[in-house]
Amino acid sequence: MALTPAQLPVLKAAIAAETDPTFVGYRTANSTGAMADWYNEATSPAFVLWRTNVTIRETGQAFNGTEWAGMTTANHTRLQTVAQYLDQGYNASLADVRAMFNDIWSGAGGATTRASLLALWKRVSSKVEKIYATGTGSDASPATPTFEGRITNDDVLAALRS
Repeated sequence: MALTPAQLPVLKAAIAAETDPTFVGYRTANSTGAMADWYNEATSPAFVLWRTNVTIRETGQAFNGTEWAGMTTANHTRLQTVAQYLDQGYNASLADVRAMFNDIWSGAGGATTRASLLALWKRVSSKVEKIYATGTGSDASPATPTFEGRITNDDVLAALRS
């Protein structure tokens, strides 16, 4: 996903404010490609985001077999309907989507699956994604991304010109 014109000044401000010694060296040398590479690295410590595209296949692999076997007929039907309508994937950053899966796997017989789904729905952001995320970014309270992907040398150049 490319940065929008409205996002470029935000990146420009982040570039100017960054105090990491490695990055400062890149900025001083005007090494815009190295700056882009630095921003594409994972955050450390981890800044956690909700995933916005989770596949049904990944989701199914998170199900606990014993819990699946013990599921009610009504919840089996709900799960089949979900799989049918969300076959291209779903956005786990949406609270109602997470609630739907938690409802399907509600009760003591779904605790392992709910925990596995929760882990599946999270990922560590890159430094650039963190700039545009909203929320705390902790494991207990992941942030919601508003930009996903990598930036390029051209993005950094465009930001610096903005």
